[in-house]
Amino acid sequence: MTQLKARRVPPRIQWQLEQQGLHPLLARIYASRGIQTRSELDYELKSLLPPALLTNAAEAAILLADAIEAQAKILIVADYDCDGATACAVGIRALRALAGDSGAVIDYLVPNRFTYGYGLTPEIVDLAATLTPDLIVTVDNGIASLEGVARANELGIATLITDHHLPADELPAADCIVNPNQPGCAFPSKCIAGVGVMFYVMLALRAELRLRGWFAQEVEGNAGHKEPNLGALLDLVALGSVADVVKLDNNNRILVNQGLKRMREGKLTPGLRAIFRAAGRDPAKATSVDLGFIVGPRLNAAGRLADMSLGIECLITDDEARALNIAQQLDALNRERKDIESGMQEQALIHLETLETSDGAGIALFDPDWHQGVVGIVASRIKERRHRPVFAFARGETKANGTEIKGSGRSIPGLHLKDALDLVSRRAPGLLLRFGGHAMAAGVTILEADFTRFRELFVQIADELLSPADLTRTLETDGRLESGYFSIDTVRLLEREVWGQGFPAPLFEDEFIVESQRILKEKHLKMRLRKGELRIDAIQFNFSVSPGNTIRAAYRLAINDYNGVQTPQLMIEHIENVVK
Repeated sequence: MTQLKARRVPPRIQWQLEQQGLHPLLARIYASRGIQTRSELDYELKSLLPPALLTNAAEAAILLADAIEAQAKILIVADYDCDGATACAVGIRALRALAGDSGAVIDYLVPNRFTYGYGLTPEIVDLAATLTPDLIVTVDNGIASLEGVARANELGIATLITDHHLPADELPAADCIVNPNQPGCAFPSKCIAGVGVMFYVMLALRAELRLRGWFAQEVEGNAGHKEPNLGALLDLVALGSVADVVKLDNNNRILVNQGLKRMREGKLTPGLRAIFRAAGRDPAKATSVDLGFIVGPRLNAAGRLADMSLGIECLITDDEARALNIAQQLDALNRERKDIESGMQEQALIHLETLETSDGAGIALFDPDWHQGVVGIVASRIKERRHRPVFAFARGETKANGTEIKGSGRSIPGLHLKDALDLVSRRAPGLLLRFGGHAMAAGVTILEADFTRFRELFVQIADELLSPADLTRTLETDGRLESGYFSIDTVRLLEREVWGQGFPAPLFEDEFIVESQRILKEKHLKMRLRKGELRIDAIQFNFSVSPGNTIRAAYRLAINDYNGVQTPQLMIEHIENVVK
């Protein structure tokens, strides 16, 4: 069941925002999202939280600066998703630019998810050791890598952990940890992405090198080093932040806004420009939707089906031709991913029909033929369909203690997924071989023989933690849209703003008369709707409700570009038939 609920708009705040020069529609939308003054929408770089507030950023900068001056070998160990890839690219580009011709060597390693799994494991450290690094820097991982850091310490390799995931009770014994969620860190933006953490560390490093006179003008034959513009990396920061679906608080909105601004001005890294081109999109019109649903999935496809080093190479190369060649490979991988996902979704729905526990508050699914790299997307799709927290598992490696299965989970408001896994581990010690994550997404590895036990425990815990109200999907809307706003100008107005997790794009609701309807490709619903004198086209992808003569719809305003002719169109998210 889905319930539509219009957001409350404080009239006085809306009026104040209008008086401060905001467009009336934007004033209404922003007032309903907690914005009280226009200054909160100041997305200039000077409004960013200073790196000094991020615990250990200065210490990390000293560690890195010392390594650069010592001509050390620095190895970045990345996660295999879009956040990890962009964080790695930010690190590689920034460190190489900052180090210049100092002799320091900057390289990276990204684990193959199918061979090594997630994080800085002892096996990854042993693999890294073959590259003889002096310092390992993790990006978007490492906060839970107690054994991996211990192994690095045994081998005499220094470690710097940069991460944003929630820590366990014990932290790894690294030389330095930068994570806004570690105990004692007062950095206000707790939801910054892994790429954002790395960007902040690079800002701190540049400040440290300035203090050391690293960028000084020629003195006594020393030419010094050119100071790089780290703002040139903001397109990568924006992409990783949106693709990782972190909450877009004020600080994250600044990062995303500045990244989108650079894209629209044509100031992209060659790899991003190439991915836009391969996807048939124009970066001059880039929006957060492009990052989350067009560019991000193509990068993620490399980590899901092949090797994320392909995606990272696309982001760090300055060779336009090579970037385009890789982008086309990523595009092909993304098409393959879609095909695999479609088949897995159908199988998942069949599994659901046969589950005795399908009426419970939690869902756990496993199929031995599922692809490890796509279970997260399947969990997300089933979560959207059923409005239940979901884990989807695929078969992993067979080891001495049995065959492992790896699960990816997605949750709904009301159930913190990592906390739920903590409860599972306490009630059944040893059941979870490895786990970690956030409130809304998490990963876990168990033995295949233990799947039924895990499912029963997860459903039991979900039943305990979720109320009946939590299990009702609520779509928050921005109420009715006045007829005069059904225009391309309104679409452009809204697209220029920054929307994302925790700061959702406008979703309107209204009643319409259905004048005509037809089915496209057996699963999409195309309609012609009427509201008073207004007539407008609408489309709903993967529709589930056949419309009657009158409907109540939740929709986003979009542009239909057909044969070069642009017209406004409604993108329907939810339909209810209205009986009169």
